[in-house]
Order: sequence, then C-alpha cells, then structure tokens
Amino acid sequence: MSEARFTATVLWQRGAGEVFTDNRYSRGHLWSFDGGVAVPASSAPSSVPLPLSRADAVDPEEALVAAVSSCHMLFFLSFAAREKLVVERYEDAATGLMARRDDGHVAMTEITLHPAIVFSGVRRPDAALLAALHHEAHEACYIARSVTARVTVAGPAPVFA
Repeated sequence: MSEARFTATVLWQRGAGEVFTDNRYSRGHLWSFDGGVAVPASSAPSSVPLPLSRADAVDPEEALVAAVSSCHMLFFLSFAAREKLVVERYEDAATGLMARRDDGHVAMTEITLHPAIVFSGVRRPDAALLAALHHEAHEACYIARSVTARVTVAGPAPVFA
C-alpha cells in the first residue's frame, strides 16, 4: 500500500439541560465508520469520573490498544498462513500503560500484547518460528510504527488443537 486515506466521524452533542460551561457535560459521543458501524465512545472513567463518562463505551485509550493489537494480529495471521500454519483461534488480552513521560506529559508509554494462539494441522510452530512471526508482524504493523509507546509481545505458549 503506497497511500491510503481513512476516515472516521466523531459526533458529540450537548445534552438537554447541560450547562456545558460548568464542565459537567457528558463525554459520551459516537464514532461512525465507512462500513456503517457506529460505536459508542467516551472519555475513560479514570480520566473523567462517572457519570460524566460512560463505562459502557469505548474510550480512546482502549481504542489505541485495540488498534495496535488488531494490526499485529492481522499481520501475524497472514504470515502464519504463508508458513502453512493453521490458526484456529487468536485472542489477545492486550494492555496499555498510561504514565508520565520524562517531559512531564502523560502518554500511552507501553502497549503489551498477550496473544493466546491455538494451532491445528500437521505443521506445528516451535518457539523460534513463533518469535520470528511476531517480530515480523511487529515490524510490518504500521499502527505500532505510528505510536511512540513501546510495543512488546508477551504471551503464553501456543496451544495445539
């Protein structure tokens, strides 16, 4: 891919009766994407306490962690298929760490991927091949390359079905 443009529509509206200037307005909003999917979004309750945030919505911090995880997974699956490995299931309980950087700003400083992968079929990856595939996926993932957070892969041993 040489160049591509991606869009998302983010919509927030002041609720009826909200003063706004008192800073006590809902942070709930809606993300809409080109395929017609709409996702409820909000600030993280750790940033803006409930009820001004929505615990049942995706927050930008979670979305960033999910984007890195998803990008890594998609490249990993492609590279595993190229190696004739059969992946039955890939689940990642990815985590992100918000912390104060040396410059005093708070940022997502670490994203750790914890992929649990179930393989089937005759070909079984050894630890070296898995590490190589994760390294290649990390290098190929343009989302991970777009963030300043340190991205690492730490996961359990593969399971064979």
